[in-house]
Amino acid sequence: MTNDEKLVVKRSLGFFAGSESLVANNLLLSIFKYVTDPECRQYILRQAYEESLHNLTVVYCCDSLGLKIDEVYQAYNSIPSIKSKDEFLMNICTDINRPDFNINTLEGKREFLRNIITYYVICEGIFFFSGFAMLLSFNRQNKLPGIGEQIQYTLRDESLHIKFGTTLINRIREDNPKVWTKAFEKETLEHIDKAMELELAYARDVLPNGILGLNSDMFIDYVQYIANRRLEDLNLPSPYEDTKNPFPWLSEIIDLEKCKNFFETRVRSITIDNNMLRWLAERLNKEIEAGNKITRSTLSNLIWEYEKKEIK
Repeated sequence: MTNDEKLVVKRSLGFFAGSESLVANNLLLSIFKYVTDPECRQYILRQAYEESLHNLTVVYCCDSLGLKIDEVYQAYNSIPSIKSKDEFLMNICTDINRPDFNINTLEGKREFLRNIITYYVICEGIFFFSGFAMLLSFNRQNKLPGIGEQIQYTLRDESLHIKFGTTLINRIREDNPKVWTKAFEKETLEHIDKAMELELAYARDVLPNGILGLNSDMFIDYVQYIANRRLEDLNLPSPYEDTKNPFPWLSEIIDLEKCKNFFETRVRSITIDNNMLRWLAERLNKEIEAGNKITRSTLSNLIWEYEKKEIK
């Protein structure tokens, strides 16, 4: 692989290493507490589990390739284009676990809605997809097939996360029409515009010279195309309706179900027992009622406890 290709791999994995943790923490520390619908809670638990698997996948890929820790695990702090995206997410979101936060007020609901839009639409819906396109481009050249397959499964999961997130956002808007004002809509569109600007800066940093089949200018159209899909999901006006996908090969991966010949490959699907989800929901509810702080390690310990229980 060329030095430019190696840079793409290191930057992409570096962004995913930090952002997957941000999403998982947001799910467990913020969203789960205030979404009380049982079915939604079960899906949020599933998503948190999948985010942990994605994080493990990134760590495994990095360790397998022998990448230096500063180039990947510290990218959120050492690489300006990645740091600016993470800081943008953190600056929009507020601490909805603070004592004076009230989800029952109009402003509280709006603040909660802003948080979930930030992570479901901007982080997972826009920021992740440039990295997916870059890493999956190697698959077309028969390079890094293992990483390519893992990214395909991650992309499958993230597409479902976005679908759930936009459905949740639209339902909150439907149930609380006064929350969605013209000012809030304008603010949301401004945040998406800023996210696109940061994503293009990231693409120029990752692809300073371009690689086979990819250059940073192609991501102008691609980021606009992805933003248009997100705005359509939210029933918001888009100035990018005529933008075409510059990577038609990627649409086959995103929009078509992945099929495999059983005799030619192994399928590594992620499955979770429904009994496990119900058990986790009950235990997490008890932790919340007891006033205990919920962290990613809490979920990991509970999953380990459930697996030990099942083995016995």
